[in-house]
Amino acid sequence: GIDLVESGGGAVQAGGSLRLSCAGSGYYDNDYCMAWFRQPAGAGREEVARIFSRDGAADYSDSVKGRFTISLDKANRILYLQMNNLQAEDSAMYRCAADFGCLGIVDVRWDYWGQGTQVNVSS
Repeated sequence: GIDLVESGGGAVQAGGSLRLSCAGSGYYDNDYCMAWFRQPAGAGREEVARIFSRDGAADYSDSVKGRFTISLDKANRILYLQMNNLQAEDSAMYRCAADFGCLGIVDVRWDYWGQGTQVNVSS
C-alpha cells in the first residue's frame, strides 16, 4: 500500500515559520495530486493548498495565500508546506492527502491521508 507520514509541526510564536513535510512510501509512478488540509480543534476541515505533480500547478486557500507555499520533491516523494508569518488562527492539525490518479488539480479525489502533525501558534 501507500503511506503518507507528516512531520514538522510544533509550537511557534506568531510571526514565525514552520515547514511541514509529508513523506510518501509505496510505489506510484503516474501523475498525482497532493494537498495539505488543516482542522482546528472543534472546527471543520479546511483545504489549505494543493499541487499537481506533472507541472507543479498549485492552488491555495485565501486564508494562506501569500504566506504558505506548497512544493513537491518528486524524486524523494516528499510534499512540503512552508508556512511563514504564522498567526494564532493557523493553529490546527495539519494532514496531507493524495490522489494518485488525478489529471489536474481541479477534479481530484483524496483517497490517501496521513495521520497529521499539530501546529500551535501562540500570539
